[in-house]
Amino acid sequence: MKSVYIIHGWDGSPEEPLHQWLKAQLESKGYQVTVPAMPNPEVPVIKDWILKIMETVVPSDNVILVGHSVGCQAILRSVEVLAEGTKIAGIVLIAPWMELDEQTVQEEGEEVREIAQPWMETPIDFKKVKKHTDRVITIFSDNDPYVPVSQKDLFEDKLDAETFVLEGYGHFSPADGVDKLPVVLDVIESIKQS
Repeated sequence: MKSVYIIHGWDGSPEEPLHQWLKAQLESKGYQVTVPAMPNPEVPVIKDWILKIMETVVPSDNVILVGHSVGCQAILRSVEVLAEGTKIAGIVLIAPWMELDEQTVQEEGEEVREIAQPWMETPIDFKKVKKHTDRVITIFSDNDPYVPVSQKDLFEDKLDAETFVLEGYGHFSPADGVDKLPVVLDVIESIKQS
């Protein structure tokens, strides 16, 4: 069966309208969809999030992983450590957060830097990620306060990612009023699963 796992972001939840909309849409098309509650989302810790994904996802060429914000990094880090020869159908990254800007630190306080630092400083082996999937798709917004569109170059360069840049979606969060995202549905359906 075709399976999709949706990994929410920092301070996020499986109950976010976008995740629930995507789950309902995919289930109506015959996908099995899981949206796990990630541990301690207010203070995400790399090893805890990787462990949760590894406990939840049964990797196979029927599996598509969809992440939002720091959930994208958690996906990349969990795919990186998959067993040799294990393949998944694809990865969809919505607003793939990789670094923290000073404006965010000023607005949200110094503690965000402490939480973000391990995520920014622990390298991801993109070559290993690439060995485990043939399709990586990234979706950016031209007005995202946390993820500059220039980040797309990293994903295109390291993962041969297909990139979409949308206008006016902010960080694709409930605060931005984003409760559906048809392009995600389209790209998931374009990923070949066995």
